[in-house]
Amino acid sequence: MARLPKPFKVLERGRISLRFFHGDALDILGRLPDSSVDAVVTSPPYNLGIRYRTYDDGMPRDEYLRWTSDWVQAVGRVLSRRGSLFLNVGAKPKDPWTALDVAQAARPHLELQNIIHWVKSIAIEKALAGSRAGLADDLAVGHYKPINSERFLNDCHEFVFHFSPKGDTPLDRRAVGVKYQDASNVTRWQKAGSGLRCRGNTWFLPYETIQSRDKERPHPATFPARLPEYCLRLHGRRRLRLVADPFLGLGSSAVACAKLGVSFVGVELDEHYLAEAVTRAAAALKKHEP
Repeated sequence: MARLPKPFKVLERGRISLRFFHGDALDILGRLPDSSVDAVVTSPPYNLGIRYRTYDDGMPRDEYLRWTSDWVQAVGRVLSRRGSLFLNVGAKPKDPWTALDVAQAARPHLELQNIIHWVKSIAIEKALAGSRAGLADDLAVGHYKPINSERFLNDCHEFVFHFSPKGDTPLDRRAVGVKYQDASNVTRWQKAGSGLRCRGNTWFLPYETIQSRDKERPHPATFPARLPEYCLRLHGRRRLRLVADPFLGLGSSAVACAKLGVSFVGVELDEHYLAEAVTRAAAALKKHEP
C-alpha cells in the first residue's frame, strides 16, 4: 500500500488532527490502512450536470455508477467493523432515480442500515401542529429552489443513506434525540428517563440564510455543518477515532469534526474549494477550543 502524500494542510488541537489532501478520492482512499476509519460522511457529485469548477458532473450513467461502486468499495475496505458510511445524495425532478441508483451501486459492498430524509423546507399547518406548538398561523420554514413546472413538485429533501459493513452497527440514537411532547406517560419506560426519544429518520435542517452565495457558499452543492454533526453524533461520539470525507467540498464534515473534537481526513479535487474548507475548519477549531 502506497503512503499518503504530503497533506495540503494539517490543523491540530491537542490530540486531534484534521488532515486535508488535494487529490483524487480513490487514490487517497487506496492509501489508507484497512479498518482505520470509524465513520465516513460525504456527498459526492450527483452527476446531474451541476457546474463545478473542476468536476465532470455529466458522466454517462453507467460510467458514473461504476465509479460510485469503486469508491464505495474503497470506503468499505477502510471502514472499521462497526463503522458507518453516511452518504448524502440528491436528485432532480427530471431524473428522480439518481439517488436510488447510487444506493444500489453501493449494495454489493455495504449493508443499507437506515435511510434518513434530510428535509430542507417544510410547511406545517397550524391545526396539525397542535395547541402546544402555539402557532399563530400556518408555518413554512426552510429554503428550497422553486421549480417552474406543471409536472413536478418543489424538491424540499435529499437522502442520507446510512451504510455499514454488516448492518449491525450500534447507534447512539438519543445523541440527536428530541424531547417528548407529553412526558406524563413515558416514565414507565426505563430508557425514557432522559426525556428524549429517537429523532427518527426525518431531519429538518435548513440552510443558514446568507447574503452572498459567491462569498458565503461558493460551492454549488454543499450541506450545512449540522448534517454531518448529527450523523457523527448518531454513530456515537465515543466510538469515533477517525472520520473521513473523500468529497470534501467546502468542508462541512471537517467543521463538524472540529466542533466534536474528532480527528479527520478530507479529500478534495478542487484546490479552491479545499482552501475554503481549511479556512472554515480552522475557524471552527478555534471557536470550539476547550
